Order: sequence, then structure tokens, then C-alpha cells
Amino acid sequence: MSDNNEQNKPEKIERGSIQEAQIVDEMENSYIDYAMSVIVSRALPDVRDGLKPVHRRILYAMWDIGLKSNSSFKKSAHVVGEVMAKYHPHGDKAIYDSLVRMAQDFNMREMLVNGQGNYGSMDGDSAAAMRYTEAKLQSIAEEMLEDIGKETVDFRSNYDNSTEEPIVLPSKLPNLLLNGSMGIAVGMATNIPPHNLGELCDGIVAMIENPDITIDELMEYIKGPDFPTGGIIYNNEKIKKAFATGKGGIVNRAKTEIEEYKSDRYRIIVHEVPFQTNKAKLITKIADKVKDDEIENIKDIRDESSKDGLRIVIELKKDAYPKKVLNQLFDKTKLQTKFHVNSIALVEGLQPRLLNLKTILKKFIEHRKDVVVRRAEYKLDKAEARAHILRGLKKALDDIDEIIATIKQSKNKDQARFNLTSDFDLTEKQAEAILKMRLQRLSGMERQKIENELENKLELIEELKSLLASEEKIFNKIKEETKEIKEKYATERKTKVVPHGAEEFNMEDLVPNEPIIVMMTRDGYIKRLAIDTFKTQGRGGKGVKGLSTKEEDTVKQIISTNTHDKLLFFTNRGRVFQMRAYDIPETSRKAKGQSLVNFLQLAPEEKVVNILSLDDISKYEHLVMMTTKGKTKKTRIKKFENIRRSGLIAIKLKDGHKLDWVQPSTGEDDIMAVTAQGKAIRFDEEDVRPMGRTAQGVRGIKLKEDDQVVGMEVINKGDIEEKDLQLLVLSEKGKGKLTPVEKYKTQNRGGVGVKTMSLNNKTGDIVKARVVDKSADADLLIVSQEGQVIRTPIEKVSTLGRDTQGVRLMSFKEDGDKVVSTTILEKEDLEKAAKESEE
Repeated sequence: MSDNNEQNKPEKIERGSIQEAQIVDEMENSYIDYAMSVIVSRALPDVRDGLKPVHRRILYAMWDIGLKSNSSFKKSAHVVGEVMAKYHPHGDKAIYDSLVRMAQDFNMREMLVNGQGNYGSMDGDSAAAMRYTEAKLQSIAEEMLEDIGKETVDFRSNYDNSTEEPIVLPSKLPNLLLNGSMGIAVGMATNIPPHNLGELCDGIVAMIENPDITIDELMEYIKGPDFPTGGIIYNNEKIKKAFATGKGGIVNRAKTEIEEYKSDRYRIIVHEVPFQTNKAKLITKIADKVKDDEIENIKDIRDESSKDGLRIVIELKKDAYPKKVLNQLFDKTKLQTKFHVNSIALVEGLQPRLLNLKTILKKFIEHRKDVVVRRAEYKLDKAEARAHILRGLKKALDDIDEIIATIKQSKNKDQARFNLTSDFDLTEKQAEAILKMRLQRLSGMERQKIENELENKLELIEELKSLLASEEKIFNKIKEETKEIKEKYATERKTKVVPHGAEEFNMEDLVPNEPIIVMMTRDGYIKRLAIDTFKTQGRGGKGVKGLSTKEEDTVKQIISTNTHDKLLFFTNRGRVFQMRAYDIPETSRKAKGQSLVNFLQLAPEEKVVNILSLDDISKYEHLVMMTTKGKTKKTRIKKFENIRRSGLIAIKLKDGHKLDWVQPSTGEDDIMAVTAQGKAIRFDEEDVRPMGRTAQGVRGIKLKEDDQVVGMEVINKGDIEEKDLQLLVLSEKGKGKLTPVEKYKTQNRGGVGVKTMSLNNKTGDIVKARVVDKSADADLLIVSQEGQVIRTPIEKVSTLGRDTQGVRLMSFKEDGDKVVSTTILEKEDLEKAAKESEE
């Protein structure tokens, strides 16, 4: 057995000898030692006082040399030299940078150092050199050091064993949460936000009273982080997650105000910015975004900050939507940031752990309990020692004549001490105190002082013993001191907490919901325009230039919708894509727009032929489709709920067939189709059964070989009776008319239809047909091949019989121009949308 023990003993290595080792093992061991040194000695705070070693050493050194809040300032270089010489031999820059940070009101929720001189700014300006600035402790920092001389914490030798430093401070402040911490160690990092002192004190008291308190209950006291720069934080659920797990992202947004400073002119005022945001860089970033056209409608930006507070002014252009611009700023700049909480701290001074809110408070309370107990024990020892001396002095005063005689008869001090201890039953300490007592203490007043002091010490001893014997009294003492801290130092919360709110931006947050016109050409160029781009004109006018098309291109379709609406894009190959209206680029009236291939995954030769706005899709059941050759199909809208980016098949097409019309239906409507050669048919939707997306459909109208469908409408049967529904037909040469829908009797699906317009060389073929409500307050928008646009009230269009030519609705500026598209603008819907946009 003894042989085995001898074998297990590590081999003794003589000093100066070389020991062979595997380099992999040596690297692993050395790296682990290095990592632990960084974690414990530099990068992570202690959960008890919330300080890293360098900050703890700075505060202790300032306390030790008497730089308290009521003292005069001393040069920062003095403090740095003291810290570096005695405690922190890692260079003056690291020490001074840490000192500076503790004196910056934009970094610390409660500053621990009172700095005098240039200590930097939110613009990223560095502090002046340490030989120019001065410093001393803030009074609140003294609450972290007050009991350090009462054996409340352990000390250890400094780096060269020349003096001692505290392992932790006996802090009365929950500093880890109060001022937060940020540090990067090896393999881990910490990022703890600052909080409000008053709320933390309330939370500590509540936790002492109810150790089983939940995170939800703690949040009744501690609302969330409280950043020194203010701002707004969002979403209680995100805050709760960070509190409960120690990790999470909390959105911090600037505090802003939209101000009208002239008639119809607005500016955005930024009063507070997110935590750790460099103000100068923020302004530069906004300017760069404006320059690169990523943020629009900003006229000017300037910094008007002063000693009275932060103020950034962002002036907007005349026609800007202030809320839209503000949301763009939140989305694209650091006016909104996310604070990523990672609450890692050292427990017991050695072990790094991820801690939640409750655990951090619990560890702080345990630390305060330890400090209160050790302080009470220290005071008790001191009180008992003093009481012991006072008893001896009182005994001497009671027998003063005999005491004096004994001292006079003694040869020297040592003999006098011995005689006193042997003759009067005194201890050596009591005898020593009697020998040092001055004659003035023999007066009656001094005698009374000794008796009173002894009585007070005995009361204190009983009080301290009672405190140490009762855990309840210890916690009551912690509560009492915590409440005193709140009373002395707590300030109002700076950061506003919004319980609910979107932290991530959708485009809906960035774009106002407003009425727009979407225009698309036959070659697939698309753009959107404001609804008031085209003013109402009289019937037969020449209109204005509405679209600059490339050579041989023509306008295919115009629809009115709102920016937030979903649009379905149907192609001539029977496929469907989906896109929001705000994704279509907004351009000027004369601009060409952008090609749809930039937004949709279109195949070669595939063209978008129909755009459908689904702003009120909930009241519909089906989509009714028709091809240029009269094939009709009905499919449930639910089949189109999830449209992938590559598109879906909407209808299977035969050779020669192209999809050109799609409209929603209720399932009980009529379908009306019009051909280029003047035929029209109206049949019951029930004649077409619902089919799957890949079905071909059935015949809707029988066509001549050279004819094709130019218009299809789904008509609600109830509207035929309640409204003045009329069929609008528009010929390529600008002739048009209205004919009541009642003039078209319901037929069987698949027939040739009836005559709807008398055509000749003056009219040309029919190019567009629409069913409209003449009684509605609506306008007709007509677009020509050359891009001319005219807008005229529907009520001014003549109502005529089926077998008529119609009247002139549009005149052309250029020979050979012709009508290619039309849409209906209903004013009631536009006004409603505009009102919603303003709200």
C-alpha cells in the first residue's frame, strides 16, 4: 500500500531543471489559466458589488487617500498613480479610462466619481489628459465603501505583497444592476443594462419580505432597464424574458417629437437617444442615408444640443409625411437600437454564471447579510472591549484612594500594573487604562461620563447580540438601510417603458396607408402614383401626359388601391405572384417605372396581364378567370393564400390561350364578357363549377376565329337591382358609352352573346369594357397608347342603347394614338383611405 502511495506522489522538479511536456497539453493548461485570469481579474464584475477589479481598486484608492465627496479635488493623475503603484499594474490608460467612465453621466446611471474638467461627451470626444482633470468620490460611492474598515469584507495581498486590497466592497448599492456592466472575457461576455435605484431598492425590500417572489411580481417594482440617456424601451414580454433568463434583446428607441414650425412645415426633434449611441456619428449616419436616398424628404439636420440638454433638429421637406420619415429613421439608423442583455457575473468571486434578475438580487441580499453580520460582530467586539475598560475605570473610581496609594507605593509602571491586577481583581488591560487615566477624570462630571458611556455600551452590546441572534432583525436592518439609500439618492426614472409595441418594423410602419394609382405597361413596366396626380377634366378633353413609355410600349392596366394592400399579379402563362402595393416604386407622373422582372420571377416571354387588389377579400369566395379565347374558370380564393416567391399555377392553358382577366366573386354572381368585335354575354356564375388551380376551365363565350375577349366582369346580382349598373365600352379611337346591364339578358354559358356596340372605322374595335355604377361618385380614368391620361366623372358619360356608336370621351394629341386602358376611381373609397392614412 505504501508502495502505491509513493508511486502516486508527483515527481519533485528541481529548480532550474527542464521538464518535458506535450505541447498540446501545455497549451491547453496555459490557455485555461490565461482565460480564468482574464475572467476573474479583468473582464467580469462581481455579483456582490457589481465592480470589475480596476473599478474596485480606483474607488478604494480614492477612499484610502481621503478623496471623499466633502474633500477638495485632486488631479486624476494622482489617483491613477496611486492605483497603478499599489493595486493595478496594467498601465495608466486602462485605469484612467475606467476612472473617466465612472464620471460620465451618459454612461453611468449614478456616477461614482465626481469629475472636474473635460471628461468627454456623447459625441465620442475623449477626456482631457489626466494631468488636466481632477476627481473625487461622489457621495453615493461612499455608500459602497463606508463599512470597509469594520472587517466586513476580506482583504488579500496586492500584486507585490506590499499592501492589501479588498476582494469585494461592502456596498449598500445594488451596483451591478444600478450601473450595469459590459465586458468581453475569453469565451464569454457580459452586457448588463443600468436600472433605476429607487425601483431596485423597492425590489430588494419586496424580496426580503417574500423570498419566493416571482419575476412577474418583481416587475411590479422594477419596470425594466433605466438608461442614463433616457429614451423609450418596448415590450414587457421581452423585458420579462431578459429578467427571467438573463438573456434577451430589449429595444431602446430615441425620444422624439414631431413639431410644426411653419404652416404645413414639420420637423422632428430628438430629445433623447438610445444608450451608448454616439450623437455625432448618428447625425453623420442620417446625413449619409439622406445623401444615398435611403431616407427621403429630409431637408436639413443640425445639432442644437446645449448644457440644457440634447436636441437634434431634423427639418422635413414640404410634402413629407413626418411619421413615415420618423419610422424610416428608426428603421435605418441608431435612433432605435436593441440592447442585448447577457447577465454574466462572478459568483463567490470566482465562478462566472448567467444570472437572472431574482438571482442577482438574492446574491446581493446575501452579501448585505454577510456585511451586516460581520459589521455587527466587529462592533460587538469593540463595544465589549470598551465596556471591559470602562468597568475597570469605574472600579478604580470607586476605590480611588486605595488605587492611588497602591500606585504610589509601586516602584515602577510594571510593578504598579501587577499590584493593581493582584490587589483589585483587574485585568491587565484595565490596569493599563487606569495607569493612563488623567487626574481630571477624578472630577464628578468625568465620573458621570464614564458611567453613562458604560451604560450606553452595555445597551449597544445587548442590541448587537439581539441582532446577531435573530435573522429577522438582520433582514430588517438590511431593509432599513436600503430604504435610507432610496430616500437619499433615488431619482425619477429616465427611460420610459411602453408595455406593448412593435419592436421590429414592417414596411407598413414605414409607408403611410394612402390611396394610390398603379400603372403597368404591356411590356411589364410598373409604377405607383399619388391619387391626386391627375386632375378631373371635362369629357372629350386631351388630358395630360401620364406615362413615359419606351418605343412601341403601351399602357396595359391602371388600378386604384392603397399602399398597404396585397396585389396579385396574373401572367399570360396562367401563373400568379403576390406583392404589396408599397413594393412598387413610387415615381413621377412622366417616369417610365421599373420592369416587373425586378420584383417577380418571370420566365422568358412571360408577361403580367392582370393585377388584382385584394383589399377586401374576406367577403369573396372565389376568383373567376377568363382567357382571351373565352375559357372561364372559378377557383376558391383559399387556394391562393400561400403564394411562394416563384409563383403558383392559377390556370392550365391550351396553346393559343392567354389568361387576361381575374376577379373575385361571392359564388352567386353573374359573369359578363365583351369581345373586340362588339359582342357581349351575361351568364350565371353557378354555370361554372369550382375547380382546382391546375384545371383548364370551361367555355364562357363562343368566339369567331378572329375575335377575342377584351373585358370580363363579375356582377353582384343584388347590385343590379340596388345600383345603376351600366356596361361601359370604350373603343380604340376614343368613343365610349354606357348601357344599362338590364339590357343584357342572362344567357347560357358558352353562347355567342348579343351586340353591344355599333363598330365602324370611326370607332375602331372595342379595347376595354367595364361594368360601373353611374350613380356612384366616381371618375373614369382613360390612358392612351402614347401615355395621355384623362380623368372625367362617370356621370358625364352618356347612357345609350346597345346598338350605338357612343360619344367622344377622349381626343388625341398625336395621330395614330389610341385608347389602351381605363380604370374607375371611386371617391368615397379614396376619401376613406385618405382619412385612414391621416389617422
